[in-house]
Amino acid sequence: MKLLRPTPDEGAAGLRAMTTVARSRGEIPPPTRRLIEAGQKVLLGTSEPLDRLAPITPEELAAAIERPEIRSQLVNGMVMASLSAGEPPPVQAQTVREFADALHVRGPQLSAIEKIAHHDVLFFKLCILRNGHLPDAIKDEYHRSGVLGVAKALARLRGLREDPEVAARFQAWEKLAPETLGAHVFRHYRDHGFALPGEKGGFPESGMYHDFSHVLAGYDTTLQGETLVGGFIAGFRENRPDHGLFTALFVLSIFSTGVDVTPIGVGASTGIVGEVAERFLLAIQRGSELPLDLSDDWNFWDYIELPLEEARSRLGVPPKTEFGPGDSPL
Repeated sequence: MKLLRPTPDEGAAGLRAMTTVARSRGEIPPPTRRLIEAGQKVLLGTSEPLDRLAPITPEELAAAIERPEIRSQLVNGMVMASLSAGEPPPVQAQTVREFADALHVRGPQLSAIEKIAHHDVLFFKLCILRNGHLPDAIKDEYHRSGVLGVAKALARLRGLREDPEVAARFQAWEKLAPETLGAHVFRHYRDHGFALPGEKGGFPESGMYHDFSHVLAGYDTTLQGETLVGGFIAGFRENRPDHGLFTALFVLSIFSTGVDVTPIGVGASTGIVGEVAERFLLAIQRGSELPLDLSDDWNFWDYIELPLEEARSRLGVPPKTEFGPGDSPL
């Protein structure tokens, strides 16, 4: 996802639309308010009090915003805001749909919000999973090791089997120099009780970019940190068909809507994005500035023996500009 800057006129109309969507459920929930305020600050550089903004009709919005890319970004923002504070009511999903229709924006994100608004949790989960990053990880695993490799990886993930030979390759990172990227990633796994690829319960190698992103971007594994790393990954998946949107919706669903959309069950929370709203958007921005997609069959073996800071430099990981809950000390 790339965060595009609207013109002042586009921004003013878009901000009114965001608050119109948020108010459709009654009082604007605090997490949603903070997310909209963060978007106003990051994208517009303004700080208009939301409660003073007049509503806007879909027709007025369409007249004010003509650029297709800004229209799409605004509708995506409406969907994200609607998932920021628990399950949205049907009226909010309908309001988003009316704005999207007026702006001629289409996409599965609209079906997703309508499904959860009507308590169709199963189809909501399927929509998020089908359009997000997990299918890509399975495809990458298939390219690495074929159908049998995918089956074995899924069995290990479920804790049904282990592969000592595969595991040994990653366990060897314990012997790398402490300052190297590989050693940091190894400690990340062991310190949090995560299983390495090849071990029972270990994630497939094709999904390791998630934990590399934690280390490279400097986000911890708290609920806030997982939200931030999800934003970072959404940013560098800009060139995917969904432009990384469903990666952002994936973490919002789990940590802010309160719906665990993972296939392994990690638990869910509500409203967490409100605690890191501005830094969530900045994490998306950081990820979008990365010159490569770490989730696109990236060969991390070329970097594991480099010192962490050198690996960050070679990969072009932008530095943080804001700090707070969810940041790791690295």
